[in-house]
Amino acid sequence: MARAQGARSQLAVAFETTYGTPPAGGFTRLPFASSTLSAEQPLLSSELLGYGRDPLAPVRDAITADGDLSVPIDAEAFGFWLKAAFGAPETTGTGPYSHEFHSGNWTLPSMAIETGLPEIPRYAMYSGVMLNQLSWTLQRSGLLTATVGLIAQGETINTASQAGTLTDLDLIRFGHFNGSVTRNGAALGNVVSAQVTYSNNLDRIETIRADGMIDGADPTIAALTGQIEVRFADSTLVQQAIAGTPCALQFAYALPSGQSLTLTAHAVYLPRPRIEISGPAGVQATFDWQAARDPVTGRMATIILTNDIESY
Repeated sequence: MARAQGARSQLAVAFETTYGTPPAGGFTRLPFASSTLSAEQPLLSSELLGYGRDPLAPVRDAITADGDLSVPIDAEAFGFWLKAAFGAPETTGTGPYSHEFHSGNWTLPSMAIETGLPEIPRYAMYSGVMLNQLSWTLQRSGLLTATVGLIAQGETINTASQAGTLTDLDLIRFGHFNGSVTRNGAALGNVVSAQVTYSNNLDRIETIRADGMIDGADPTIAALTGQIEVRFADSTLVQQAIAGTPCALQFAYALPSGQSLTLTAHAVYLPRPRIEISGPAGVQATFDWQAARDPVTGRMATIILTNDIESY
C-alpha cells in the first residue's frame, strides 16, 4: 500500500483570470519547504436535551480553506509571491529584467494552487487563493525562506492533476550571506537580525452560500512592520526614535550572477526601546518598527526583483 510522502509532493501555481475559477493550463511548478494550506470543517456538538446521556449526532460547521507555505527566497519563483502580495509589477529592461512592485494597490490577483500527493493519489486544487501575509527574517546564517499566509475560496479534491503540463523555473536561491540592511542609503551596522512582515489584512467575505465557500477576500489597510535587533554601539536609532522622525530602510539581496531583490520601506518609524543590561556580554536593543506612506514617493514600499524572467 502506497503511503504519502512529502518528498514526492508538488506545488503548481497559476494566476486566475476570474476569481475562483482555476485556469485550464499555464501552471508553474514552484519550490516549497512545507505547507499547511488545506480546508477544514469542524463539527459542532449537539446541545439538545431529552434523549439521555449519550449525545445526538454533531452538525457540520462552516468550511475554512487557508494556511501557510514556507518557500525559498529565490531570484525567479519568488516573483509569483510578490505579484500575489503587491499586484502586477512594472517590468523594464531587455534581459536581465527589472520587476518593480508597489504597495498600496487596491486590486490584487487571485491564484489557483494545486498540491499533489501522487502516491494516494490526491490532488487538492485551491481556487480563489489570495495572499494575506508575507514575512521573512534576515540573520547571519541558515536557509533563507519566507512564510506566505494564504486565504482560499475553497478546495476541490481530485485523483488526477488538473494543472496540466507544468512550467519549470531555475532555482537560484538567495542566502543570508547575500543580504544587507541600509538606512537612508548608508549601511546599517551592528544588526544582529531583522524581521520583515507585509500584510494585506484581507477581509473575508463570508456570505451564505450552498457550497460553503467565501465570496472573496478584499484587501484593507496594508501593514509593513518588522523588528531590528542591533548591538548597542551608537545612539543613532535611539535618537531617531526619541525624535519621532522617519527613515528609509532597505533590505536587499544580491548575487554575483546579477540577480537581486530589494525591499525599500520609504518611511519607517521606530519606537523608543528598552535598553537592558542583562549580564557581562554585549548590550542589544530591539526596535519594533512600523512603515507608513511616504508623501514623496506616494507609497509605503517598493520592491525590485531583477532576474531573467520576462514577465509575471
